[in-house]
This record gives sequence, structure tokens and C-alpha cells, in this order.
Amino acid sequence: MCYEYHARMHVKHKGHEAMHAEMVLILIVTLVIAQLVLVQWKQRHPKSYNLVTLFQMWVVPLYFTTKLHWWRFLVTWFIFSVVTAYVTYRATRKHLECTTPRLVYKWFLLLYKISYATGIVGYTVVMFTLFGINLIFRIKPEDAMDFGVSLLFYGLYYGVLGRDFAEMCADFMASTVGFYSASGMPTKHLSDSICAVCGQPILVDVSDEGIIENTYRLSCNHVFHEFCIRGWCIVGKKQICPYCKEKVDLKRMFSNPWERPHVMYGQLLDWLRYLVAWQPVIIGLVQGINYILGLE
Repeated sequence: MCYEYHARMHVKHKGHEAMHAEMVLILIVTLVIAQLVLVQWKQRHPKSYNLVTLFQMWVVPLYFTTKLHWWRFLVTWFIFSVVTAYVTYRATRKHLECTTPRLVYKWFLLLYKISYATGIVGYTVVMFTLFGINLIFRIKPEDAMDFGVSLLFYGLYYGVLGRDFAEMCADFMASTVGFYSASGMPTKHLSDSICAVCGQPILVDVSDEGIIENTYRLSCNHVFHEFCIRGWCIVGKKQICPYCKEKVDLKRMFSNPWERPHVMYGQLLDWLRYLVAWQPVIIGLVQGINYILGLE
């Protein structure tokens, strides 16, 4: 009886090895082609690529979490969307209020720091669970791992999404202020007493210690509010001077060893964008090809 059962199963699955090989080949080829297409798209049409990627980042996780009824994520997503929509609205107005740049950078810098801390805590919880430290506190491994992975996901997701929105807002605001143009010369002359990021006067000398905020001078000798230039580089993902476009030396700007992980974390978020935004689309495309070819 057992022999007959195994014989039937063998006949049923006969030829599946070749089919699985074809599916793996389709997956590899699709991944390579998709990567080439995305790279070319990003190089040739960066604005459309960034907008579509941002939309993907915003919508794709929403679809899956709604389908799986992850209400905690949906609540945080709604709060993030409402606040970010308001901030983005303020940043994209033709008439830019003097308080808007700081509002934008404050929100996205706060979001960046929260996502950074959340991701670190989540990663720590995951590692502690792997080493069994959760048992000391009598926490079940599955509960600890679920908590850690959730925090890690929240930190990385909102970190990536926040940086992308911040970059878009930074471009709009800088172009409106007039000291920065993504392609071409600035439309205004920059005075030594004006910050090119926010367009507001610089009241503290570079050599003086400010009560609220210091003034920072780049290697190109242009000066900015320290808060503005840090927001421009970290949150807005710009590594050039907002006025002359000379490359900013991030190692010099973040000489404090405790600040360097923020730069590394930002680079990690940029890398993860591909996984969050495009990987589900590519996998869906592969499944569609397999379905059309009858490889199920």
C-alpha cells in the first residue's frame, strides 16, 4: 500500500525538477533585467524614478498590511501620512513662509531620529532573542522575536519613506528660496549673512558659540545654520553645497564618532528602498510569467 502511494506521488511530480529549474531561471533573468531597467531609469529620468519609487514605498506596504489586518501599522501609517502631507503641502507652496524650512527639517529630522532609535531597539531585541536573553525575563521567544521584528520594520520603513519625502521637500524649498537649482545656476546671489537652505539671516558668527544654534562653514566657505545644513545633508540626502554644488565632506561635518552611525544608517535606508518598493513588484512579475507559461 505504501509502495503504491509513493509510486503515484512519483508519477504525479515527475518532471517537476525541470519545471523548478525553469522557474529559478526566470526569477534570475527577471531580477537582472529589472535591475538594469531600474538603474537606467534612475540615471536618465531621476525625477520620475524617485516619484514612482516614493509612491511604491507609500502604497505597497499599505496593500499588504490592509490585507493582513495589521491595524497597528495602519494607524501609524495614517498618522505619518497626515502629518507628512501637511508638511509637504507647506514645503511645495510657491510663496514659502519663512518658518516652513525649519518646520520641514524639524519634522523629518525628528522622524529620522525616531526611526533610527526604533530600528536599533528592534535589532537589539532580535539579537537578544537569538541569544536567549529573553528567557531571563520569562518572555516567550516568539513574542520577543515578533516585537523585535516589528520595531525593526517600523524603523526601516518610516526611515526610508521619511528620507524620500524630505528629499522632495528639500528640492522644492531650495528652488523656491532661489539659492539652489538642481540643474543650472542659482537665481539669487548669496550674501554672507544669509543661509541658502532656509533663506533666513545668520545671526551667529562661525567662530562663536550660539545659545540655540551654531553656524557652520563648508569647505567652499559658504556658511549656513548648523541645523539647516545638517538637515540638508542627512535628511534631504544632499551631499553638495546648496549654493555652489561643491561636494560636502561628511566625515568633516560629522567628526564626532557618535554622529557617524547616522550617516551609515542613511546609506542603509537608501539600499533598503529597492527591497521595499520594487522587490514585491518584481516577484509579482515573476509569478505572472510563471502563470502564463503554466509553471505552477
